[in-house]
Amino acid sequence: MCAVTVRCVACVLRRVPTLATNAQSRQFRHQSLCACRTLLCPRHRDGQHKEPVFPEISFVITSAMSKGWSFDSLTTSFGSVELTQPLVERVLLDLKEPDDAKKALTFFHWSSRTRRFEHDLRSYCFIVHILVRAGLLVDARALLESAIGKHARGSSVAEVLLTTYEAVLPGRRVFDLLLQTYSKMRMVGAAFDACRCLGDRGFDASLISFNTMLRVAQRSGQNGLAWKVFEYMLVRRIYPNKATTQVMVDVMCKAGVLPKTVGVLDRIHGKRCPPGVIVNAALALGIIEEGRAEEAIILLKRMLQRNMVFDDIAYSLVVSAYCKMSNLDSAYETRNEMMNRSCSLNSFVYTSLIGSSSERSIEEAVRLMEEMLSMGLRPYDETYSHLIVGLARTGRPEESLKYCERMLDEGFMPSCSACSETLSALCKAGEVEEANRMLTALLEKGVVPNQDMYLSLIDGYGDTGNAREVLQLYYEMEHRGVGSDPAVYTSMIRNLCRCGKVNEAEKFLSMGRTTKELVPASCMYDSLIAGYCLQGDVRRALLLYDDMVIKELVPSSDTFMRLVKEVLRTRASRHL
Repeated sequence: MCAVTVRCVACVLRRVPTLATNAQSRQFRHQSLCACRTLLCPRHRDGQHKEPVFPEISFVITSAMSKGWSFDSLTTSFGSVELTQPLVERVLLDLKEPDDAKKALTFFHWSSRTRRFEHDLRSYCFIVHILVRAGLLVDARALLESAIGKHARGSSVAEVLLTTYEAVLPGRRVFDLLLQTYSKMRMVGAAFDACRCLGDRGFDASLISFNTMLRVAQRSGQNGLAWKVFEYMLVRRIYPNKATTQVMVDVMCKAGVLPKTVGVLDRIHGKRCPPGVIVNAALALGIIEEGRAEEAIILLKRMLQRNMVFDDIAYSLVVSAYCKMSNLDSAYETRNEMMNRSCSLNSFVYTSLIGSSSERSIEEAVRLMEEMLSMGLRPYDETYSHLIVGLARTGRPEESLKYCERMLDEGFMPSCSACSETLSALCKAGEVEEANRMLTALLEKGVVPNQDMYLSLIDGYGDTGNAREVLQLYYEMEHRGVGSDPAVYTSMIRNLCRCGKVNEAEKFLSMGRTTKELVPASCMYDSLIAGYCLQGDVRRALLLYDDMVIKELVPSSDTFMRLVKEVLRTRASRHL
């Protein structure tokens, strides 16, 4: 019965022209309404009702839509139809052809506005596919914005667009439209997530979409995200154009890394490089600094194949990457290959090799420095720092100091870490006065000292028992604003106790109690208890021990045993 009715309705629909007279239109609507009611409530021969069949209802609605019915006409004829997600999807797919796209949009809006039907994400994706296929991009973008707003916390819009893609086949531009819509809504993170999701399925974003994401990320201050997008773009073999380069230069300027990158490339290439080379090299340098040296090497080789960087820059950065991986053999092989291709060696390559060698063989690092100087290459601050730290850590403080002085003579400022290593090595070697003179010279050159530099000297003077210099260094730290720290108080208590100034040391414990940031630690009490035990003041040592118990602090085993022995010795002496 249903099939016969549908054929009759379809026949009537086909015969009614688009521009029918009012009488013909009313007659058609009446016939459609009767057919719709028959489909909604078909009767068995015994007079009982059965459930309506979606395909037939969908056909009637689709046919009505093809005649250009208004919202009121649709409501009059289909107001009693219970809309469901499967039925709505069926109607939309029946209207998926480009000529019917506007009718599909009308039905979509009618069902949501007049019938209060809540479209799910699949319905949104179907109508977006249909509109994109028909070239109605403005309407598609508006619906995508609505879908993103309603379903931002639910399923990924990109994933649902992918699952519904085959039913309409609108072309890849639907995915670019999604990414550009996300970017327009300032949701660059979501755009990048969708971009990677689509890329994993074989749908790479266009260069325009990548540039849009980069531009929005740069304007919103998301520089880290911009670099991730740029890296992914190259990994997917979507190569930058002039607009891409300009955006990334703006990112570098905003992050303040442009001068540093230009300085590195000037050392390698000897002259100023084009913006595209600077941006590409900056990406590789950033990946190397993040500890992803292997990925950087793969990317650099791809850049070299496409002439995106100069040969000497690519090889120099590959050497640096191998050095970060502590793979000196591969680094030397790359250096030799670089020479075979008539690329000049440079101070950046030697500095990378010296830095890696100083961790394994300081003699090799020194040899490389001499070789570098013999070739007329000028070391820079990082070159000296590698040698200074390496020599200090291997127990050669005099040579470390020599390179530090040479560095200052060349007009370079040593890093705080390099200075700390040298000062610490000198103090451990008993050259605390030499270390103090070095600190004075560094301060005169304009070096801003850090806490570690002062603590190294305090430990050195603590070893010699010079409490006066220990206190003087502390006051200097306070004056420079690098004191009032738990590490400083701990060092002062320990070293004053070693100098026999236990009462002075306990004052720092009291000072620390007034500082909210300082929580007294067991090591502080250990030093004080040991100091009082050495002076024979067992009573004061026991009071500090009781204070530890109240604060639920546990003394070290050495401190506890020393206190027990001192108590037993004191009692024994009293009995005598």
